Amino acid sequence: MALETADAAVLHGRVSDVAAMVDLSRRTMANIRTNILIALGLKAVFLVTTILGVTGLWPAILADTGATVLVTLNALRLLQGPSGRNVGA
Repeated sequence: MALETADAAVLHGRVSDVAAMVDLSRRTMANIRTNILIALGLKAVFLVTTILGVTGLWPAILADTGATVLVTLNALRLLQGPSGRNVGA
């Protein structure tokens, strides 16, 4: 994301790249919302099931670690452009 931000800063009057930056920012915000829902949703599910005695503390800890992995993998999808190609390529 830092590289994309730097690209936006050095557009040098190229108006054609503005649309790509707007698209990336919209996809980033959607990704952030999704990541928050994934993380909080898993935490809520395991909080309730742990309180009810259905699961223990260790499965909740492992689920939290799994949520971190899911959120990271979801964020990595932003490295692909809207056409499915890598942004850096």
